[in-house]
Amino acid sequence: MIQPVELQDFLLTFFAAAAIILGGASYALCYAWARLGRRPGLLRWAYAAYAVLAVSVWILTATAHLDGYWRTLAAAMLVGYFLAPRAIFRLCADTHAAEDDAVPPPSHPPQEPSP
Repeated sequence: MIQPVELQDFLLTFFAAAAIILGGASYALCYAWARLGRRPGLLRWAYAAYAVLAVSVWILTATAHLDGYWRTLAAAMLVGYFLAPRAIFRLCADTHAAEDDAVPPPSHPPQEPSP
């Protein structure tokens, strides 16, 4: 039986859901910028955003009465969302490295424009 969200928990559920979206987006953005710009300081912000995401998921599962396999599903999603940006970044880096290796050198050197 599905239990509806208690009326006193409605705002907490709303803000937890919003924090999930913002925390997830911040984690992905900070992680990507940290890796692209080689800025380890942004990785700390990425992990802080992931912590916000994890706490928000925990609050949402508690206030929305998501018990049993729903909690297992939420935990699996958290693990997946932690690993997904890493895998996507690695895939993009390897794909672009392969593209750079596959480009043949130009047969004719570029010519200078005549004056």
